[in-house]
Order: sequence, then structure tokens, then C-alpha cells
Amino acid sequence: MAEIRIENVSKVFGNHVAVNEANLVVRDQEFLVLLGPSGCGKTTLLRSIAGLGMADAGKISIDGRDVTYLRPGERKISMVFQSYAIFPHMTVRDNIGFGLKMNKVPSAEIARNVAEAAELLHIEELLDRRPSDMSGGQRQRVAVARALAMKAEVLLMDEPLSNLDALLRLEMRAELKRLLQDVKATTIYVTHDQIEALSMGDRIAVMKGGVIQQVDHPSMVYANPTNQFVGSFIGNPPMNFLDGMVRDTADGVRVMVGENDVDPGARFQRALSPYVGGPITLGIRAENMKALEGPAVGAVPTTVHVVEPLGSQNLLTVQVGDHRLKVSTHPTFAVSPDDTLWVEFPPSQIRWIDPTTEEVVQGDGGR
Repeated sequence: MAEIRIENVSKVFGNHVAVNEANLVVRDQEFLVLLGPSGCGKTTLLRSIAGLGMADAGKISIDGRDVTYLRPGERKISMVFQSYAIFPHMTVRDNIGFGLKMNKVPSAEIARNVAEAAELLHIEELLDRRPSDMSGGQRQRVAVARALAMKAEVLLMDEPLSNLDALLRLEMRAELKRLLQDVKATTIYVTHDQIEALSMGDRIAVMKGGVIQQVDHPSMVYANPTNQFVGSFIGNPPMNFLDGMVRDTADGVRVMVGENDVDPGARFQRALSPYVGGPITLGIRAENMKALEGPAVGAVPTTVHVVEPLGSQNLLTVQVGDHRLKVSTHPTFAVSPDDTLWVEFPPSQIRWIDPTTEEVVQGDGGR
């Protein structure tokens, strides 16, 4: 078992709290992604787990063993860095086997582990080359192979694909996911790229300002963000947000968005009652709105500003009162700039957000 348990871990640099009482359990053989914008504390937390920067408070356990203040070499981990960190004067073979050599592993075992790792990364023919003779993608494979050759049960990866071009990053993303499914190491992967996180992780831990905001399966983080930040950070385009006012009517609780009346649905009648007479924020994703060519009951009129054909879809920018929204439509949906477009907000797809706390309001039965 190589479960990683992080309990109330904090890290402070001067007056800046980089990680604030983080609590997280990474299950044995799980691929967990730490996701967030630059400066959110994700790399600092990873370095604390690795022992490259000691936590100021809290406890870190790996496989039930307290490693909070152990040196990196005592933690039985492998790490892949953003900058590759491979030695230019060494061959690929020596780079992959370097950690094993430092641990005084027998030569025969080093040779075997290097060969296995090279085969997994499809770089067997590069073993006698030097890094200067290789592409960025090949160097990244060497860095990953070096980590795998250590046979550690915990693998830490700090934005390993960020230096690659878009096409190579897409290719490496798929290869890494397949590879780590076969290796079965407990993996923590740091990235600011939400597509990497959604496509690769078993679970995602979203961070902001040193605080873990939400930990869940990628589909749940995308569909049911816990707060407005998560909804705005996950997704391309991000979730749309509109300001509304809650009112009580003969037909139950309704929400006015500008001059438009939006039905929150039966599940939110009780949950939105405390907000009657006050503001609420409506959150909805581009693909969850229904675009109509003509008026319909419950549909909101909008003005089309921009049409972006993206092949599999058209992404529209439309105006609703003071708000501009992104709406996804089928590529055959005929619409042009300055057209009037009617948009439906299905109640089941709306996320209602408290404008003060920015937390998502839970309906009857939760999400």
C-alpha cells in the first residue's frame, strides 16, 4: 500500500501563506491531479510531499509512515520535474540509471531497470545518445523513464508536459495515462492545464490561494463545482455567471435575470427561499443552454456578438442585459452576428451560487 495522507499541512514564506492547512488523502495506486492557477500553492504542496521544502505545520504520511521531516531520499519516492533535470554530459542510459547508482543498486539490477523503463517509454534506441541530440519530447521521456526505473511506489510529477508544443503534449498525455495505468504507482501530478487534469486524473484537487477548494472525480468537478472559482477555472469556455434577484410569486420562487424570469425548478424552491428579495448568481455551462431560432416559453432573448466555428461545434458570444455569455451550438445551427437568439436555461443544469460566500447552493437531495 502506498497511500499518501496530508493532514493540516501549511507552508509560509515570510508573510505569504503558500499552503494553508491542506488536508488530502491520495489512495493507493491512484492518479491524483493538483490543479490550479500559478501561485495557488500546488507545487509548494508537492515539494513538501517530496521533502524538497519542509512543511511548517501538519503531517505527511506515506504508506502509514510519518515522512514530514525526512529527507527526500528517505521517502521512497520518484519525481519528474518541469525542467526535465537530466544531465547533459551523460548518455540516456546513464541518466536513467543515475538514481539507482546513487542508491548503490547492483549493476545488473540497474541495467535491468534501465532496459525496462526505456522499453516502457519507447526510447530503447536512444540509450547511447546524449540529451543535446534529442528533441524536447524525447528528453521528457528520459525524465519519466528515470523516475520509473527507481521502482518507487510513489511518483510525483511537477508540470512535466508544460515545455512541449501542443501536439506533442496531446500525444504524451495519452501515453502517460496508459503508462501509469500499467505501472500502478500512486501518482500526484501538478498542472495548471485543466484539459490535462480532466483527461488524465482519477480525481482532481483544485487549489486557490493555498487552499484546496474541491477534490472529486473529473466529471463531478466539471459538472458540480463546489464554488464559483472552481466553475470559472474548470472548463473551456469557463462556466457562465449571471446576476439575478430572487422573488416570491404565486407560482413559487423565481429568479429575475435582468428583465427575464428564470424558473429554478422544484428542487431549489426551498433552498432559494432564504434569498427572496436579495441577489443570487446563476451559473451554467455553454453546452447546457439550448439555443432556439424563435421565442418560446421560458426562453431568454439575446443578441449574438460573435460566432466562432470550431468544427464540432459553434461557440457563440451573446449578450443578455449587462452579461456576455458563451453558448455552444451544433455546427449546422445557422446564426450570424447581430441576430436575435433565444436561449433556454434548463433548471437541472443551473448552479445557483451565494453571491457573498461564492459557494454553490445545494438543492433538495444535493447535486
